[in-house]
Amino acid sequence: MSTSLRVVFAGTPAFAAAHLKKLIESSHDVVAVYTQPDRPSGRGKRLTPSPVKQLALEHALPVLQPPTLKNEEATAELARLNADVMVVVAYGLLLPKQILDTPRLGCINVHASLLPRWRGAAPIHRAIEAGDATTGVTIMAMDEGLDTGSMLSTATIDISERHTTESLTQALEVLGASTLIATLNDLESSLDGATAQPADGVTYAHKITKEDAAIDWRRPAQDICRKVRALSPAPGCFSVYNDERIKIWEAEVGASALNANEPPGTLLALTKNGLTVACGDGVLVITRLQLPNKKPMSVSDIMNGHKDRLVVGDRFASQVK
Repeated sequence: MSTSLRVVFAGTPAFAAAHLKKLIESSHDVVAVYTQPDRPSGRGKRLTPSPVKQLALEHALPVLQPPTLKNEEATAELARLNADVMVVVAYGLLLPKQILDTPRLGCINVHASLLPRWRGAAPIHRAIEAGDATTGVTIMAMDEGLDTGSMLSTATIDISERHTTESLTQALEVLGASTLIATLNDLESSLDGATAQPADGVTYAHKITKEDAAIDWRRPAQDICRKVRALSPAPGCFSVYNDERIKIWEAEVGASALNANEPPGTLLALTKNGLTVACGDGVLVITRLQLPNKKPMSVSDIMNGHKDRLVVGDRFASQVK
């Protein structure tokens, strides 16, 4: 039989907010919410609250936004909440040992991968980019390492050839939230049965940078296609064509062998179905892209209004870090 727990929640982006929403709807008592300080956003650079803060305020939950947790004041503030457990989901701040030890049952984390694969900042992006067939969520008891804590529960999901980081994130929000609640409902037993992560299979999901978004056309078409999906919606892949940066939003591996004697990056064909571009191995068919100062468009729309900007035989430049 489950026992209602006093829960402190810590998270920042929309992925974390989906977990907080499920937690609010559960039998557990959310006594406070931690999130990162408001950040400048938009053209006006106005301070904007995180998705987690917005949801917490909608439900009249106390919100704390310390710039760091590495001081005695932060530890004392958490101790005053008398929490059974702290649930951490994509919070973005490191939790020192004194914070980890403050709640009665410690701190648990929802991580969007099947640990120990893809520890780190960008597990969803990196799983798609690597061509993984499956991924999932791991609920772990937090320690001082980077996603190294003992595992309390896991849940698995298949990665399809159509998944982008956006769509896979949405699927993992649902999976993670339900797995979190099931774990909390029997938390003490889950902690007693926690399993250490295996030493084999450790990989790190390094943070996505803008440089990662540059396409190297010398790579196989399959690799480039996965990168396009992995970096959608942000930051979005790009390539330089006639000195203009063009964003590539949707693409698929083509069946054509037109690139047999053409250098990588060559525009081989242009139809309403897509732009066929030579790669190091195979061809990529771009179906949705964004010209400078334009909105993302299908190739069909571009053919109707901007066909003169794309010429068969021209080349996209291979951008290499």
